[in-house]
Amino acid sequence: MAIRADIVGIDSPEALERALRSAYYLADEGLATVAYLALALGKPLLLEGAPGVGKTEAAKAVAAVLARRLIRLQCYEGIDASSALYEWNYPRQMLAIRQAGEQSIDIYGDPFLIERPMLAALRSPDSTVLLIDEIDRSDQEFEAFLLEFLSDFQISIPERGTIRAAERPIVILTSNRTRDLHEALRRRCVYHWIDYPNAEREARIVMLRASSVAEATARAVVAAVGKLRREPLSKSPGISESVDWAEAATLLNRGGARWPAEARHVLRAQALERAERAMRRDHGAADAAVAHQEIAAEPDAEPRHVGRQLAQEGREVEGVARREEKIGRTAHVPRGVLRHGDVV
Repeated sequence: MAIRADIVGIDSPEALERALRSAYYLADEGLATVAYLALALGKPLLLEGAPGVGKTEAAKAVAAVLARRLIRLQCYEGIDASSALYEWNYPRQMLAIRQAGEQSIDIYGDPFLIERPMLAALRSPDSTVLLIDEIDRSDQEFEAFLLEFLSDFQISIPERGTIRAAERPIVILTSNRTRDLHEALRRRCVYHWIDYPNAEREARIVMLRASSVAEATARAVVAAVGKLRREPLSKSPGISESVDWAEAATLLNRGGARWPAEARHVLRAQALERAERAMRRDHGAADAAVAHQEIAAEPDAEPRHVGRQLAQEGREVEGVARREEKIGRTAHVPRGVLRHGDVV
């Protein structure tokens, strides 16, 4: 197996981690190590994880670090070779046949071949990065079709024969694990599972991707999103949602804008539900009814300082026990506190 000892000055996982950071992508030690090994060994990199953890962004960052063009193949149910590999330009072939008349003409030459992502990567392996995104969305037939490409980096065109890459291209596959991939596909790749980052790293990512967000706001948003991910949601919020939430909160605060009435209603409804649930657990149904009446009687609380709200939410997440004790003692919820489902 040919080993690339040096990839554009990247000679170690640490060097790749620093390079990715310069491309505004914070990779942990595990991701930096497997990405470096995939590059050095010339093998495809398979990244699996929940939607929104940064798999596609990792591929974009690798392409940026290597100063290569990113070719993206978005998979979907029913994708076939003509969409991923090549296609013949039939109208142009027919026109050429008519113009040639009695003369012989090769209608399977390059002028009649329409490149798709996989063929384009094979033809320019030294200047491209091929991203096969969400491979789990495709069917097993397409997955089997990929085996020849991922093992030998070659494809077979009946009219042209076998086309091989001059050197091993850089290929990155992503999967949301909506279904299990075939073992033969996994064997051909360097595999890594990307999980949600811890709170500290995600706050750094938010501040890196949204430079105008204050650190306190970023940490509070991350704490609130972390609480959301523990809820039984059909789709947990990803890192991009954390960035968007932090930017939206900062923008509203900077412009002095009012929160929509729907958001205020959500705040109050969730405050009622959480306080009543805590009172039922700690003090029984009678006290819970009293708490419900007292909170319902409060006027609508509109958030006036987004940063302060988010900071308060972060403190609540970190001090769950203290918050529940306070709710149980006073049967009140602080005004203007953002709850975990307020902004979706």
